[in-house]
Parts: sequence; C-alpha cells; structure tokens
Amino acid sequence: MTTPILETRDISIRFGGVEALKRVSLQLYPGEVLALAGDNGAGKSTLIKIISGVYHPSEGELLFNGAPLQMRDPQEARAHGIETIYQDLALADNLDVGSNIFLGREPTRRQFGMQVIDRLKMAEVAREVLDRLDIVIPEHKLRGPVKMLSGGQRQAIAIGRAIYWNARVLIMDEPTAALGVPEQRKVTELIGTLKAQGVAVLLISHNLHDIFAVADRIAVLRRGEKAGERAVRETSGDEIVHLMVGDTYADTRETGAH
Repeated sequence: MTTPILETRDISIRFGGVEALKRVSLQLYPGEVLALAGDNGAGKSTLIKIISGVYHPSEGELLFNGAPLQMRDPQEARAHGIETIYQDLALADNLDVGSNIFLGREPTRRQFGMQVIDRLKMAEVAREVLDRLDIVIPEHKLRGPVKMLSGGQRQAIAIGRAIYWNARVLIMDEPTAALGVPEQRKVTELIGTLKAQGVAVLLISHNLHDIFAVADRIAVLRRGEKAGERAVRETSGDEIVHLMVGDTYADTRETGAH
C-alpha cells in the first residue's frame, strides 16, 4: 500500500485550559485532494498551522513520507516541500509576478563586480511557471504590479510560487472565497492540474460545491475532533453537513426549523 506523503497521528493542542484539537489523525497521499471541512471554530485553521510549522502540537506526531517530522518553524516546513496558501495569498501588491514568486529568495548575478538581483531570470521563471499551470497573463501585466491582476490570476501566482519551490504538499485555505464563478472554475482546474502532477493537496473550504468538484476524500472536524471521513463518491452534501454540525442538524430537520 502507498505510504502517505503526510500523516497526523493523534494530534492534540492546548492553549491554556482550552483543548483546540483532540487526537486528530489524517492521512494524505501523493496526487490526492483531501478536503478539510468544518464549521467556524472546528479547528481547521489550528490543524493547518501545525502542519505548516506555525504551531507545535501538545501531543501526537506528524509524519512525512513515513518518517517522524518535527518542525521548528514554517521555513522548515517549506524545506520539506509543505507549502501553504492562506486566504490573503501573502502577495506583495506593489511587485510584479516574478518578484512575488521569488519573494525573499531572489536570485542574483554579478554585474560590474557587484551582486544584483537577476530580474531577467525572475521574469523567465514567472512565464515558465504560469505556462506549466496553463495560466494566461498578458506580457505587459506580467511586468506590472500584481495588484492590477484579477483574483483568479493572483491565486494562480500564489499556487505557481508554491509549485516552483517544489511543493509536495500544498495546503489551500479557502482558495475560492473571494472569487467570482468563472475564477472559481479556473482555480478548480488548477487543483486538478496539481493533482495530475502528483502534488498532494489539503483543501480547506466552506464551499461544498468546490469540495465535491475536486476532492477525493473529505475529513470533517467538529469542536476540535475528527467527526468523520468519507470518500466523495460515497457521500452527499447532507451527510457532510450532518457531520459538521452534529445532532443540531438532525433536530432542525425533524422540527422543520429554519
């Protein structure tokens, strides 16, 4: 059987007297999209911050390719190939596409005996990365600040940056939340492209339509615990909502309350 690229085993974390996560176990495989669903406060953000090296669990362990993984910070997570794209994308609005792909890791070359940023290489890489993801951005926009681009194009740049730095696990936090329908469709296509290229995707989304369009499996968190896990082809939106909210959903359905 294939070894999971990423695994959480009985992960728990406490903040003071509050147990934010309780013994959460997940497996994520190469070329798979695992959706993480749950209501606000369910623990989704806390879990992805543990996986991305922001938080350290109180109990349990992370495994990467079957080997225990202890990370001091997000830089170490990225060094292992774990990249996270948060809702705000963490793009520098005033810089161009190439500068955003290399943000903090700019290539240099020698010129007149000095080290200068290699902007030509950055521009070439930007075009290569976007071509790989089948993203069309006109040349003049490629050289301009990313704040002039659409939400879908900006999302593509954030994904492209992760792919260029050899992401093997890509965590996507609400990737379509601020997008219109055509751009949501493009991001869905991008996730399919990543999957075909063998990248493992952990998708956090409130949008069940998006989840059912791209995910292979859905893990549901409720109040810091894993409430259930289902293969997409074997479940329904109603069942996932029931797992997310528990008995309150069933009570509402029975009484006809809205």
